[in-house]
Amino acid sequence: MKCEKCNRPATVYITEIQAGKKIEKHLCEQCAAQVEGLPVKSHTPINELLTNFVLAHSGMTKEPTLACPQCGITWQEFRTSGLFGCEHDYTFFDKDLTPLLQRAHEGATHHLGKVPTRRGGSSVPAKRPADLARLRKELSRAVEAEDYERAAKLRDQIRKTEAGDAGPAASR
Repeated sequence: MKCEKCNRPATVYITEIQAGKKIEKHLCEQCAAQVEGLPVKSHTPINELLTNFVLAHSGMTKEPTLACPQCGITWQEFRTSGLFGCEHDYTFFDKDLTPLLQRAHEGATHHLGKVPTRRGGSSVPAKRPADLARLRKELSRAVEAEDYERAAKLRDQIRKTEAGDAGPAASR
């Protein structure tokens, strides 16, 4: 197709309905830019088109990109690299970071520290609250999924872990 005004190749196609009649216009990019009220942007990447389409139809709006006032890193840069720019980013991006940590660490958002494998020279393992919390969460999921065999195994594992934490006094 050729542009209706200058005979260059047409890249913009406009369809208007006026008085019940369909009117089609074929214009090149330069002539289309001269038409009032017609936004023309050449070579829009497909991912931008799709993002704008989804945002427009979901009722969401594109948030302005927030950057840490100390180092200037954005959330998107962190998601790409996996590295923060400074220690202030943990508090600045707390709202976005908390769900990410919960997914990565099975609901935990706070570091519990290392637990020694021995106490006072004995070979009895120390209490493992993180392991117990994980097992209880798995037990809850198994019950919700009605996987009662797995739930029974997890229940027994929890009891065994709790009994092992009580130490030799528990067996007396």
